[in-house]
Amino acid sequence: MSLGGPGLILLGLADNSVIPLPGSMDVLTIVLAANHREFWWYYSLMATVGAVIGGYLTYRLGRKGGKETLEQKLPRKRVDKVYRTFERWGFWAVAVPALLPPPVPIVPFLLAAGALKYPRKHFVTALALGRAIRFTLIGFIASHFGTQIFHFFSKYYKPALYSLIAVAVAGGAIGLWFYIRYRQRKKAEGKSRPGRQVAARPRSRKKIA
Repeated sequence: MSLGGPGLILLGLADNSVIPLPGSMDVLTIVLAANHREFWWYYSLMATVGAVIGGYLTYRLGRKGGKETLEQKLPRKRVDKVYRTFERWGFWAVAVPALLPPPVPIVPFLLAAGALKYPRKHFVTALALGRAIRFTLIGFIASHFGTQIFHFFSKYYKPALYSLIAVAVAGGAIGLWFYIRYRQRKKAEGKSRPGRQVAARPRSRKKIA
């Protein structure tokens, strides 16, 4: 918050990485736009820039690592679903998740775009379009209704806090469950693969003169 607009760019780098911070960009944009109503468009712009830069870095990670990178980070069924969605919708498979709020995930689609070698210009355009619409709406609403929003949370902050804690704990438990399943599956696959047998090299026979 003390960094203002540049802080949104830094947060955007983290939020659109492989370790996202769901809702953090929205909350910070709301707070900044509500406290500086005349500059709400500036904070919306900076949030969009940060999200696009962070998303592009994740895209580059997927492009460099290929499908193996995505398959290492997500369960196989989810990877197949992301591939099918991306192959069917293409541009909108990036733009729509970028527009929608949490808990809709976007990182798998960013990685998939890179792994499938989706054109850079189309990717950046789709990501920028979705994020620009999202943060423009958030900034505008916060600048006009920020007082009411803060009043609501100040009045019901305890239930909201407990709800956020419950969601965070549930999300962590689900993430841990997926990770354990992933490790167990990898371990099972490793055991099922037969070990490589190294053929013994024939000994060379010296010719006796």
